[in-house]
Amino acid sequence: MRTGRPRTFDMDAALAKALRVFWSKGYEGASMADLTEAMGINRPSLYAAFGNKEGLFRKALDLYTGGPYPTSIAALEEPTARAAAEALLRSTAELSTDPSTPPGCLLVHGALVVGDASEAMRKELASRREGVLGAVERRFQRALEDGDLPADTDPADLARFVMAVSNGIAVHAAGGADREELQRTVVTAMRAWPAGD
Repeated sequence: MRTGRPRTFDMDAALAKALRVFWSKGYEGASMADLTEAMGINRPSLYAAFGNKEGLFRKALDLYTGGPYPTSIAALEEPTARAAAEALLRSTAELSTDPSTPPGCLLVHGALVVGDASEAMRKELASRREGVLGAVERRFQRALEDGDLPADTDPADLARFVMAVSNGIAVHAAGGADREELQRTVVTAMRAWPAGD
């Protein structure tokens, strides 16, 4: 029985390089030429390993959410809801301005500008962002039940506020805002934290 030729590249290393391209250029902005050049492979090798550009992007998202991104989600383990929100925002500012990675957040700007052909990827990113929003809302619901938030707080509204600020931080970072500016944004945002009676 004839078998295919063995791969002559490191799939993990190639995927990490593809992630950086998507992170820098977004899904639609990353051309196949950009990807194959960065990964050091040809198109047939890319298709054989990842299926197509969409398959490669999904794998890159999995790598992203399993790599730098969980540091933001870990913030939800802080002992109070306020500390969790502040830690989430601060970690977003740190990650979004890390000089060792592209600026911003792949989940936020990866598919902000897409055509009809890329609608599936826009929905994929929206779904992943919704997953983060859900985790934040559940954390705030728990805080409300524990008496850690004022009784009239709506956990869903508060979670949307925190995520809107977090996403805005990522957008500003991608636009060139520096870490110090973004940390001041966190301070300003936390002044809107719900206060008890």
